[in-house]
Amino acid sequence: MVSACYGAPMESLDQLLPPKTLAPGLYVAATPIGNLEDVTLRVLRVLRDCDAIACEDTRMTLRLVQRYDLCRTLLPYHEHNSRQALPGLLRRLDEGQTLALVSDAGTPLVSDPGYRLVEAVLAAGHPVIPLPGASALLAGMVGAGLPSDRFLFAGFLPPKQGARRTALEDLAGVPATLVFYESPGRTADSLADMAVVLGDRPACLARELTKRFEEWRRGPLTELAASAEADPPRGECVILVGPPVVSETGEADLDAMLLAALARDSVRDAAAAVAEATGQPRRKIYARALELTKQAAGE
Repeated sequence: MVSACYGAPMESLDQLLPPKTLAPGLYVAATPIGNLEDVTLRVLRVLRDCDAIACEDTRMTLRLVQRYDLCRTLLPYHEHNSRQALPGLLRRLDEGQTLALVSDAGTPLVSDPGYRLVEAVLAAGHPVIPLPGASALLAGMVGAGLPSDRFLFAGFLPPKQGARRTALEDLAGVPATLVFYESPGRTADSLADMAVVLGDRPACLARELTKRFEEWRRGPLTELAASAEADPPRGECVILVGPPVVSETGEADLDAMLLAALARDSVRDAAAAVAEATGQPRRKIYARALELTKQAAGE
C-alpha cells in the first residue's frame, strides 16, 4: 500500500482488514489513551468482528466505535456492576461467541477490575487472548528520562496522607523506578509526600499523554511538588520516581550520622535527613534511630 502522505487515497478498514471469523474467546484489547490514532490494526479487526464489546463506560468506547465503524453491541462491565454482569458474559462465551474487553483508555486490567473477568473466563475453560497496545504506564516510562531497565508500577496511592506515606515507606527501598497513577487534585500532595519519604530523587510528572495538551515536567521531587502546587496539573497524571541511590555507608558510619543528627533534631527529622543523605529506606533508618535513642537513655 502506498502511504497516504504521498497523495494516494487511504484504504477503508474493510479493504485493509478483510472481515474474518474470530475464534471464540475473550479478547483483552488495548485502546487509545487519548489520540484515537493510537490503536493497532489487530485491535480494530477484533473490535469490528467480535459479537460484543464489554467496556467500562459505553459512552467512552462509543467514540472509538463511531470513529472506525466497529461493533455496536456494547455491554457495560465496570467495578460497580461486575458481579451482576459476569454471568451474562460467561453465558455468551459458553454459546461460542467472541467477546472483547476494553477499558476507558489504555490496556485493560491495569488499575481496573478486568482481572475478575479474566480469572472467571479462564476458570470456565475459555481462552483469553491479549491484544497489546496503548498504555499510559509505558508511555510515561519511555519518555521520563529515568532508568527503565527495572521499574515497579504501584498504581494509585491512598488518598489520605498517613496511609499514603506508609505506602511510600514500603516502596522506599525498591531498587527500581517507581510509577504511579494520580488524579490531578492529589498530585501536589502526593509529590510533596514522595519528597519527604523517598528523598529528593529525580522524577517526572507526565499528564494528558497523547492528547492535545500533553505535558512533561522533569526534575527533583521537591521542584515538581512546588510546581504542582503553584500550577496544578489538569487531566490524569503519571508520576515516575527514580530509584534510590544506595550509598556504601557502613553500620558504624550510619550510627555516627544518626547520632550527629539526633543531637540537633527530633528522631523523625534526624531519620529523614539521614535517609535522604544515604539513600537507604526511611523506615529502616527510623528504627535504628529509635534504638540509638533508647540506648542513650539507658533503656
